[in-house]
Amino acid sequence: MRYGQGLVLAWVAVAATTVMAQAAGQVFRDCPQCPEMIVVPAGSFVMGSGPHLESEEDDEYVDQRETPARTVAMRGFALGRTEVTFRQWDACVASGACIHRPHDEDWGRGTRPAINVSWHDAKQYLDWLSRTTGKRYRLPSEAEWEYAARAGTTTHYHCGKRVQCLLDTAWTKMNSHDHSQRVATRKANRFGLHDMVGNVYEWVEDCWFPDYTAAPADGRVRAVEACPRRTLRGGSWLVGGHLGRPASRLGYDPNYRGNDMGFRVARDE
Repeated sequence: MRYGQGLVLAWVAVAATTVMAQAAGQVFRDCPQCPEMIVVPAGSFVMGSGPHLESEEDDEYVDQRETPARTVAMRGFALGRTEVTFRQWDACVASGACIHRPHDEDWGRGTRPAINVSWHDAKQYLDWLSRTTGKRYRLPSEAEWEYAARAGTTTHYHCGKRVQCLLDTAWTKMNSHDHSQRVATRKANRFGLHDMVGNVYEWVEDCWFPDYTAAPADGRVRAVEACPRRTLRGGSWLVGGHLGRPASRLGYDPNYRGNDMGFRVARDE
């Protein structure tokens, strides 16, 4: 075993026992207005697209942005059970910590996902949440997001081998009626997470890179000092199911606010 590989495996082994005080699968909330969190277990998975994914689609298209596929070792972490909602965002605005009050496109607020928020807006919310709770809230890394979205599955879609399975598990162009929907109204994945695919695209921490060449194998964030684009994952109500695969990825200006863009929070102990 090479020295670098040994360090990664040792780090994952320690993190698996110390990162979260809660047990894998446990649901918790750090404050009344905080997002509900689920503890995601440590493990490993193959990140990206390739022949390792089971599919019954006639067209097994592989986007080169999702390659090369490689095994990634993950430590445990906590992730929001749903995307951050307007109700949760508006609590930050009411406190004076979040300056931007995003428009809801007249679709309603409450438990619909907060939309029209940029990557920088999301970071402002996370700073407030961290100060409010005394815990370190953050955006998930791209690897953490895909690991949680896949939830142990090895199929083309998180729910099965054909795009039709998304009808019960995700809001996409196939069933959304051309707008976002209330969170947690589709079936959860195996980790208990809702809307990882569909409803709104989700900002992650990573800078955008055109593929996975030289990407870390331990789930860390990929970032550089000059980062003109950040990464979005998960597809949305606006796009077809083929973009609702756990492996699908997109890069965008971190200042952009779109009506199919939101985020969910991650947390270490």
